[in-house]
Amino acid sequence: MRSRLLLLLALAPLALPALAEDSNVRLDAPGLLSKKGPAKAPDVKAAPQAWPRLDPGSALCRSEADLARLAANRARAEGGGPADCKIMRVATAVQVVVRASTGRTQVRLTDQPTTTGWTDVWLPEKAPGAR
Repeated sequence: MRSRLLLLLALAPLALPALAEDSNVRLDAPGLLSKKGPAKAPDVKAAPQAWPRLDPGSALCRSEADLARLAANRARAEGGGPADCKIMRVATAVQVVVRASTGRTQVRLTDQPTTTGWTDVWLPEKAPGAR
């Protein structure tokens, strides 16, 4: 009895591959395992841009009179002269204080609340492309 049990235990590994091949369960069946595509970077939403803002190249003048002198200088008309204005080098967030007309707006710099000035940039209520 004992020798028969040892013989079965010795032959059992030889019979297992045959049983595994004849089974109905297949783990390599097409469609059972999904293939992963190439890894791609996740979608990153762009940070909302400050609005209203003065874009690079916009003029910011200390007073409304300086803005008028800058306009006269640009048009090479009479009434020009030295204007206390600076040209913005980077996009700068502002708050609209007064809208005198489409070409004369008093603004306050958001990052420097004590700094106000006049600009000839038209600043609509909503950002371009906003709904």
